[in-house]
Amino acid sequence: MDFYTPPSPENWQGRKSGSQLYLHEKVKLSNLDDNEPLANAYGILGYAGDIGVARNLGRVGAAAGPASIRKIMATLSNHFDNRVNIHDFGDLACAKDDQLEALHDKITHAVARLLSNGIKPILLGGGHDLAYAHYNGLRKFLPQGKIGIINFDAHFDLRQVDGKRNSGTPFWQIAQEEKEDFYYLALGIQEESNNRELFAFAEATNTEFLLNIDFCLGNWATIAAEITDFIQRVEHVYITVDLDGFSSAYAPGVSAPSPLGFSPETALKSMELICSSGKLLSVDIVELNPAFDQDNATARLAARLAYYLMKYWV
Repeated sequence: MDFYTPPSPENWQGRKSGSQLYLHEKVKLSNLDDNEPLANAYGILGYAGDIGVARNLGRVGAAAGPASIRKIMATLSNHFDNRVNIHDFGDLACAKDDQLEALHDKITHAVARLLSNGIKPILLGGGHDLAYAHYNGLRKFLPQGKIGIINFDAHFDLRQVDGKRNSGTPFWQIAQEEKEDFYYLALGIQEESNNRELFAFAEATNTEFLLNIDFCLGNWATIAAEITDFIQRVEHVYITVDLDGFSSAYAPGVSAPSPLGFSPETALKSMELICSSGKLLSVDIVELNPAFDQDNATARLAARLAYYLMKYWV
């Protein structure tokens, strides 16, 4: 069970300039098995799976998310200089429900390897169960140290594992394993989408959060203070973006859309602040479901988020 598919040139097509004016002309296709250090490099890795979404009784289709995001990224203009490298390392996925846990182990090892080679990982999903495997990769790379999780999301994803892990359980799993070293800030939480038990568990684990009604540009001073205070108390930061946190006006193509989500402007300004800290370690963008997208709006949003993060990540 290898679970690995090398990157496809079909995902990186577009207008040809001959002078790398577009990302598809800059991105290099690399094999995940290559164990080569790379300088000033971003590494795109897809999680082409939604078994965790199905286990969580969500709408499946996120397995097609990574390819959809790449195809939009390919057409974006390239404003990165020659010192910056962008590599696509292909996809990890599994076909059967009982393979998910083994796939998560593969993702963990892949993330740790990318980091060990000096590569900044950008993982594209796929279901949000990716976060558990992703975080374990960070912890494998850094056995010691405080890793803070900043989750842009409508949901806490703190559901207790009841039988099998799923897209609603990743941060509960991390909380169980990290204990006193669980540092979690959730931005955009919707009260209507998280039951009382989830709020109680968030309080018990010192989870910090801002509700969607407070995560808006009009409240920027509070948002900036919350993010800054959180970053100051950790040594490294992991950003995870669940696209269902955005308003469905911007992100209709997700498993659980909501008209009351946050705006791209608020998220982008928050991400720029996080990037400026110099503590950002790794990123994922998850839950794009192309089957429910409209004119690729959600894929376009995800591609721009990845682009923006590469632009400001120091």
